[in-house]
Formats: sequence, C-alpha cells, structure tokens
Amino acid sequence: MSAVKNVIKDNYNMMLLKDYLRMQIKDAGFSHAEISKTPTGTRVSLNVTRPGIVIGRKGSGIRELTEKLEKDFGLKSPQISVNEIEKPDLSPSVMCNRMASHLERGTAFRRATMWTMKQIMESGAMGVQITISGKLRGDRSAFEKHVAGILPRAGHHAEVIVDEDIAHVKTAMGLIGIRIRIAIKEKLIPEFELKKEKEDKKKKKEKETPVKKVEEVKVEGDVKVEVVKVEGGGNKAKSESEQIAIEAEKMKSLKTMEEDEASMKWPKSVWKPLGI
Repeated sequence: MSAVKNVIKDNYNMMLLKDYLRMQIKDAGFSHAEISKTPTGTRVSLNVTRPGIVIGRKGSGIRELTEKLEKDFGLKSPQISVNEIEKPDLSPSVMCNRMASHLERGTAFRRATMWTMKQIMESGAMGVQITISGKLRGDRSAFEKHVAGILPRAGHHAEVIVDEDIAHVKTAMGLIGIRIRIAIKEKLIPEFELKKEKEDKKKKKEKETPVKKVEEVKVEGDVKVEVVKVEGGGNKAKSESEQIAIEAEKMKSLKTMEEDEASMKWPKSVWKPLGI
C-alpha cells in the first residue's frame, strides 16, 4: 500500500510542478518538462520556444528556478537544461497556452479555435482535434468539437502518433477548458516502404531537419546550464506575449463560420420582392 501511496504522491507533485512551470515560464512558451533522477541529483529538462527568457540576465532566471524547485518541490540538487522546440505549432501544450491567451484577451472562442487549427495544419500536422467547453456563450455550460485532417481516435496509432494537452482559462463569462489533440506525421511508421522512396525521404528529411546548437551558459561560479538551440528557427517575436499580439492582428482577417453563413444569405432587397 505504501508503494501505491508513493506513486500517487509523485504523480501529484509532478502535476503541481507542471502547473507551476506553465505559469512561471509562460512567456518562454513552456511545452513540457522531463525529470530524471541521477546519482548526483535530479536532471530537469525544460522544453520551451524561447530559451533566453528562462535563463534570464546573467542566469538570474535559472538560479531562481533552481532554488524554487529544490525548496518547494523537494528536488535534490536540480540540474536544469533548456531545449528549444523545433516546431512550436505542433506542441499541444504551447498551442493550448496560446489559445487560452487569446480567449483572455477577449477573442471570440470560434475565431480563436479556427486560427489555432489553421496554424497547426499549416505546420504539417496529419490531423487536429480541438474541444472547447465551459461558459462559452451564456450561463449554461456547453462544448464544441472541431476536427481537421486525419486523427486516429483509438488503437495503436492513437497511442503512438497523437499528442494531447489540456488548459483552463478564466474569462468574464466563466471558466473555459481547452483540449487539443495533434496527430504528427513524423511519428507514423509505414508497414512497408520501397527502397527508392526510403532513400528520397531520408535525403529530404536531412535537408529539412534544423541544425541544433548545444551551448553551455555560466550561471554562478562553476555552475553551467546546457542550452540546446535550433539554428534558423525564425522566431520573429521575442516573447509569447509579442507572438499573441501579432497573431491577434492577423486573426482579424480570419472569417468564422457565422460570417461565412451571413455572406451567403440573400439580402432583403432580393428575397422580399420574391415573397420569400
């Protein structure tokens, strides 16, 4: 029974840690954390869109984060490394946070949903499903499910190629939950493949794969932090807040289903004389 209690306690602590990191390094585009115990301490690998924000000026951000993880979460001698995400638009956690930020800014939930789906599919996803629930329009709770592309729902493929995450956001109407599931093409292993096609795919992948650069940043004294950056990432925005502001401006040109339906309707000047 004690073993079961320990497992439950560890899982609960991991959930609290993830929630803390999601809020603390939100502007850095937090995706997920990988924690493993080593003989010298605890290795914490943070996957973010902008590593520079996590490190901070002269390593101040990493230093504060290390102290917090050791003191509040009981991690022994945490050794933090920061990895830059190659394709942020294919990370369910990043896209959940971005969509939540748009809803916080007052963007209509359908417009935010359509924009998020568009961004994910344009980044090369095989399929995406966005479920949004809560106080969407009035006092009564409701939910909507939007799907694009091909997304396995069950079985082996669903376990292997589909990533998902959940986020919650408090708006003026009430609490809203967001769940995003993304099917990634690269994780799909074909049953058989012709030799020529395999060679062509390998060459194409080598050209498209971004170059990763490993750097060691000095924080304090002899303490160093390993930072893995993607060369040629092309992130125009310096932070997630700037990225949200840029997307909000672009989103204004996006038409929702209601606007498409309204444009398809006949004007009164046409249908009134016809007696419709």
